[in-house]
Amino acid sequence: MLSILIPTYNYSIFNLVTELHQQAMEAEIEFEIIVIDDGSSTCKELNRPIEGLSFCKFIELSENVGRSRIRNLLADEAKYDYLIFLDCDAEIYNKNFVQRYLAFCKGITVVVGGRIYDEKNNHPDYRLTKIYGEKRESYSAAMKESRYKNKTFTTPNFLISKSIFKDIRFNENIKGYGHEDTIFGVMLHQKGIEVFFIDNPVVHVGLDKGVTFLKKTEDAISNLYVLYTEKTYPYLENDSKILSTFMKLKRFRLEYPIKWLFIIFKPVFVYQLLGKYPSLFILDFYRLGHLCKIATAK
Repeated sequence: MLSILIPTYNYSIFNLVTELHQQAMEAEIEFEIIVIDDGSSTCKELNRPIEGLSFCKFIELSENVGRSRIRNLLADEAKYDYLIFLDCDAEIYNKNFVQRYLAFCKGITVVVGGRIYDEKNNHPDYRLTKIYGEKRESYSAAMKESRYKNKTFTTPNFLISKSIFKDIRFNENIKGYGHEDTIFGVMLHQKGIEVFFIDNPVVHVGLDKGVTFLKKTEDAISNLYVLYTEKTYPYLENDSKILSTFMKLKRFRLEYPIKWLFIIFKPVFVYQLLGKYPSLFILDFYRLGHLCKIATAK
């Protein structure tokens, strides 16, 4: 019936697995929970008791294999027809989380449950990450079920038929941080597979500090540019808003002025983004400026 798959790296997830295990047991279904540790240096001892729970498996890798490959390994380990992928820094607050997904375990399907943020976490170090998440990634609990556009497909919390996953899989050539989920969504788009959104979010509790968030943002943009230059995914320009904007700038030869504005004012942007009132407009320009910078590098 259902395989719940969680990659983890230097994060304690015993409480997460315990909650999922309890919900699956109460649902009286055939299930398994598989956790693969991606070469962590910490938290392994905290996560090993997962093996003591029925129908649960904890696998430790000796080295870090990355965000794409570990998800493929999880799917290879899974024995059931429907897969739920969750990030390790998720928290389950809905007591019907597993049950809510079961209604969609029929036929061929891809369902995104979404992610929300803890309203009580107002620590200034995480302000940028939280504001970005709430405005760009969080789904309101009042939203009705609807078809969900592939161009914003994300991986923290989704259900997928194993048959679809085996046909697509995550691109293991993508190294470092960023856009393996974008490419997965593009592949779904190319194959004409519809993605649905339902109101079944997890809480994102493992927030990055602002400095880390900006570094990951730059890494993700660099990955996106490499994917663009490879010309492997013809839908990528349409499915990435920032790449689409970059192409418009390039047509008018504006990528160089944007690059130099970014280089000159980057310290000011960083100061603003790490301050009390980070602007998502400035963050968007920061991302676009970094893209122009790497695209025009000689």
